Amino acid sequence: MPVTILPLGDHAITIIFGDTIDEDINQQALLFFNCLQQREITGVKDIIPAYTSVTVVYDIMMIQKQDNTVSAFEFMRHEIEKALQNVEQNKTEMEKIVRIPVCYDVSLGIDLKEMAEQKNLSIEEIIQLHSSATYRVYMIGFMPGFPYMGKVNAKIATPRKNSPRKNVAAGSVGIADFQTGIYPFNSPGGWNIVGQTPMMMFNTHYIEPCLLKPGDKVNFVPISLQEFYQLKL
Repeated sequence: MPVTILPLGDHAITIIFGDTIDEDINQQALLFFNCLQQREITGVKDIIPAYTSVTVVYDIMMIQKQDNTVSAFEFMRHEIEKALQNVEQNKTEMEKIVRIPVCYDVSLGIDLKEMAEQKNLSIEEIIQLHSSATYRVYMIGFMPGFPYMGKVNAKIATPRKNSPRKNVAAGSVGIADFQTGIYPFNSPGGWNIVGQTPMMMFNTHYIEPCLLKPGDKVNFVPISLQEFYQLKL
């Protein structure tokens, strides 16, 4: 699929690399995100990577002060096109593997029993299928530090709930279709909860407040309920 460049409102531009959840497409988007960060283009206020795209938010007035012969969008489009020609020159190693402890006790994995009935699987089989895979962090979204990861095994892929819960505990590990994610804070949510991690996903006291970033790989390590509460201290 060719790269598509589209305006997003009057002060943002989106660069689309594909339209499916695919590791190669996501890698292209993240390489370009990294490239744009290094280029320091005039007027850029924020760069937002997603599953298959990168969105650049820009300051119209700052761009117009530098070049008023074209619109801010055309200026940014031209800079984006130049950057696309030099992505490979900015290629860097971005991947790291993070092991995250998860307690799959049914007191924390509050949707395990329902999922087991729906999938005609045992709870132990669901835990094994979920924890045996290595997941790619495709993007951070929904709230600070929430990682969208995939893909989960087709046997346990489960749609979001029709009615979201009013409160999901921080650290809850959930499944939504072929995605798995971790809630960094107590919040409403409609994902199917299979466990909980004692690790903090977002901490403003750290230089890099998000534990995970796009491009990381994640392994879930099952722990006991006792270990969970010891690590929570």
